[in-house]
Amino acid sequence: MNFDDATELIGTARAWIAQDPDPETRAELEALISAADIDELRSRFDGRLKFGTAGLRGEIAAGPTRMNRVVVAQAAVGLAAYLKANAAPATTPSVVIGFDGRKNSAVFARDSAELMAAAGIRAVLLPRMLPTPLVAFAVRHLDVSAGIMVTASHNPPNDNGYKVYLGGVEEGAQIVSPADTEIEAEIVRVARQTPVDRLPRSSTYEVADEGVIEAYIAQTAAVGRLPPTEIGAQPRVVYTAMHGVGWNTLSRVLGAAGFIEPDLVSAQIEPDARFPTVSFPNPEEPGALDLAFETARSVGAHLIIANDPDADRLAIAIPDTSTADGYRRLTGNQVGMLLGWRAAEAVAQGGAAQGGAAVRGGAVAASASGARGGSHDVGTAGTVSTVGRASTARPTLACSVVSSPALAAVAADYGLGFRETLTGFKWVSRVPGLVFGYEEALGYLVNPNTVRDKDGISAAVAFLSLASDLAVDGFTIADQLDRFSERFGHFDSVQISLRVSDLARIDEVMAALRNDPPKKIGGTPVASIDDLKAGSADLPPSDILRIRTANGSRIMVRPSGTEPKLKVYIDVSSAQGSLAKRKKSVASRLAALEAGMREIVS
Repeated sequence: MNFDDATELIGTARAWIAQDPDPETRAELEALISAADIDELRSRFDGRLKFGTAGLRGEIAAGPTRMNRVVVAQAAVGLAAYLKANAAPATTPSVVIGFDGRKNSAVFARDSAELMAAAGIRAVLLPRMLPTPLVAFAVRHLDVSAGIMVTASHNPPNDNGYKVYLGGVEEGAQIVSPADTEIEAEIVRVARQTPVDRLPRSSTYEVADEGVIEAYIAQTAAVGRLPPTEIGAQPRVVYTAMHGVGWNTLSRVLGAAGFIEPDLVSAQIEPDARFPTVSFPNPEEPGALDLAFETARSVGAHLIIANDPDADRLAIAIPDTSTADGYRRLTGNQVGMLLGWRAAEAVAQGGAAQGGAAVRGGAVAASASGARGGSHDVGTAGTVSTVGRASTARPTLACSVVSSPALAAVAADYGLGFRETLTGFKWVSRVPGLVFGYEEALGYLVNPNTVRDKDGISAAVAFLSLASDLAVDGFTIADQLDRFSERFGHFDSVQISLRVSDLARIDEVMAALRNDPPKKIGGTPVASIDDLKAGSADLPPSDILRIRTANGSRIMVRPSGTEPKLKVYIDVSSAQGSLAKRKKSVASRLAALEAGMREIVS
């Protein structure tokens, strides 16, 4: 809606105030009206926060284009209507609701429970703030129709969000189209028809007991147990929760799996919605791990493990004397390729990736059932509409299209299936036969039989198990990275993130690349450019440009789906010559391509 008339705009704002149950956002709008701040009011009321496959996410503030109790109430009742419309005859739809430690998360979750219960949905509220993966797990464990997680993950402190999972045949995977557009239509209908203060509420919702949490802990601990005879080999670990909700759950999982408790970054271990020690609560951001590096230096740690605030992502850092901090964070691709290798070895040894796989001198001992795949086929495939967990599905490794080609090399070597998907675990989790999936933005799915979403808790256990098993034979994670390069080729990547204040700038850069594509990048000729906006044989439509250079490197360019950023992903590899020559060749090509792309997009 466009407001040309200031009087109409102020009237709309006053109508919002009349239905808003939150005194803070009511006062905020009253102040804007009193100040006659028409530009700011327009930014709040021109349109609304759109519900998509990522659910809702935005700044906590008043108005339909922000996250607040009115928008959340409309989303809850709209989702309830969607669930009822899609329920089997004579059945009552159900939902499990979780929340993290961000501002208003508990309030938004309780509002959702009350409104959905009144709308005829069996609503189950998790008992306290918990990691996002627990909601994805609970959807399957409780066999409910849907799940809601109130979180903004690693966004800035004043953001919050509303993520939705579906049960049944979707097995707790995040929503995809057309569910998102159908839910959005119901939300808009509610917003137009009924003020929030007239929506019925009920206190008849349920509060889950500890059973669901204990079940998650038990199943996640199975990802990588440490035998008591090998406890002395566990590396010394530093852990940070980044002011989020990960530690309480991770500590119980580590205990159940037999690991020694890590040294903690005490200033960041308890949930704190202000995120006081970091400028941006994302372990990928510069400075986010500074306190972890400081703690690691003080105790002589061999490994740093970090979760983001809702613990669905994992960051890893290892000692590196060449850096000023004495440690370096591994890229998401490096962690993904090591965990993917671990999963492939587990399958090769007669197990599935979820059974604790132990790497010993390049071999893996696995404990769960499964079988090695047959002839190798590493062709890409598009996304699928349902999870489709046929027990006969071929064991498959998967990653997002912007992640490193390294995982395809692992799949080829082991004769496993390989799939690329669009970015987001709503796509990765739906790959048939999945035994491991990841995306370079620190997301890993190591236990698809338990959780159909990225899970920083289970990934942390898997990585600690890998590091401990290597240490038994005197190897480190750095050694394992070199062994990977020797066996599969040396892969390296770099990402450029162009943060903008005006989203139009992203459109301008993408349009310029399409209308006047570069013939060379960093001195290297461009071999081909695939525009995926209309889709391709292997992927559905997406606003992505895939550039391949004459020397075999790959560059992906796309707008971020959750932040005001343009992202560029550059991947280079070499399987020729010694390890030293491979590293030198890759580093030189990567630096040239990065410089060339920075010049193009800046």
